[in-house]
Amino acid sequence: MTLALTEIQKQRLRELGASAALLERSFADARERDKAFQDLEKKWAEEGRERLAELRDHGRRPMLCKLERVLVDALVDQGFIQVVTPLLLSKGLLEKMAITSAHPLSQQVFWVSGHKCLRPMLAPHLYSLLPKLLRLWGKPVRIFEVGPCFRKESKGSQHLDEFTMLNLVELGLPEEERHPRLEELAGVVMRAAGIDRYELVRKESEVYGETIDVVAGTEVCSGAMGPHALDDAWGVVDAWIGLGFGLERLLMVKEGFSNIHRAGRSLAYLDGVRLNI
Repeated sequence: MTLALTEIQKQRLRELGASAALLERSFADARERDKAFQDLEKKWAEEGRERLAELRDHGRRPMLCKLERVLVDALVDQGFIQVVTPLLLSKGLLEKMAITSAHPLSQQVFWVSGHKCLRPMLAPHLYSLLPKLLRLWGKPVRIFEVGPCFRKESKGSQHLDEFTMLNLVELGLPEEERHPRLEELAGVVMRAAGIDRYELVRKESEVYGETIDVVAGTEVCSGAMGPHALDDAWGVVDAWIGLGFGLERLLMVKEGFSNIHRAGRSLAYLDGVRLNI
């Protein structure tokens, strides 16, 4: 008969960055198990202190900030214009995305008042800007935004209530160029993020019906194309493509994290390091 790690030991090692396979190790007896746990905890605690010392002594920026800057620079180099829109989103704009009280996503919305919520996505505000910028600039319109979004997500190692999205959209390209352009821009972002292995997969979406997702072990992006049924509500008539990346998901893949909380905005972690070490 062998022994597994206790649930408390598993939780502690999971916080420090243990892989799922490591957590399933078995041991001959309690002494062997506890010794292995202590050795692993000590090793990762020392590595964490070294990483925090480097952050302090060499003026490093947290990885989430670094990734945002790299992605912004990559898209600006591609001719995209960065925009900054409000964190608060009106109920009316959410309903123009067909997210009414009957929609499954409505249960995940953080309402601030009866008519305002914390934005669960960047798309409504970008949709609002597109026809205005098209009138001023002509075709094509290439814009993107990076910023926090908020959803009451299910608890787990791959979901956050507050997460960082990068949403880019290009409006006014020939319809036959949409799919290759979407693939091209997905590649721009993934290369900038330092991720080489990924695939594009068609999936069903509660908002867009069908999406073309970027999957690198886990889903890191959802892509969509128009003309789309949602376009009429926004006065959009031209062909477009859009991609929405989760920055914390990108960091999970790049850093090999099994816990997304290490990559997110946190009071328990700094730059991926658990602070109770």
